[in-house]
Amino acid sequence: MANRPGAATTESNACVSHHVHIVGGANSAGQAAVHFAKYAAKVTVLVRGDSLEAGMSRYLVDEIQRTPNIEVRLSTRVLALGGDQRLEHITLMDNVTEVATEDASRFVFTFIGARPRTDWVGGVVDCDEHGFVLTGSDLPHSGKPAASGAPDRDPYLLETSVPGVFAAGDVRARSIKRVASGVGEGAMTVALIHRYRSAV
Repeated sequence: MANRPGAATTESNACVSHHVHIVGGANSAGQAAVHFAKYAAKVTVLVRGDSLEAGMSRYLVDEIQRTPNIEVRLSTRVLALGGDQRLEHITLMDNVTEVATEDASRFVFTFIGARPRTDWVGGVVDCDEHGFVLTGSDLPHSGKPAASGAPDRDPYLLETSVPGVFAAGDVRARSIKRVASGVGEGAMTVALIHRYRSAV
């Protein structure tokens, strides 16, 4: 599985002759679908909405419609992924008919946008102009002194502008935006929380 456009290039050869599913309905998903169609036996684009045109440029919609091994499934969401030692199948729900189906699949790539959805923090922690949470050495770039920049220490690596509050993964400004990186940062945060608690 992958969750960003850069993965499409590096995974291409592994997808030869396989069924690839692309989750998303915007331009990055369309570009990935067209790219993988050159290698995969079949590419299925899964779109929650009821129209591909609603989120994708016309030229990409036209290219997808011209490509015989690309299938578009509208009003569809992913229910489950399954397999033994690796991904073997994906369970999909048609939001209109409410019928679940299972497809054979070896690869699922998600291209579902890069909005951080941090509105819920309500201005409690400092964010950049795009809404990504500032942490560690990035805090001074917020334009105001970081609350965690106490006189006796700088903020910890993943610490936000609120002392003792940490952020990990894609929500963080300047993060790598990969699943493995998010998992690693989550593990680091546990150690940082222990460090913070031992110092207070």
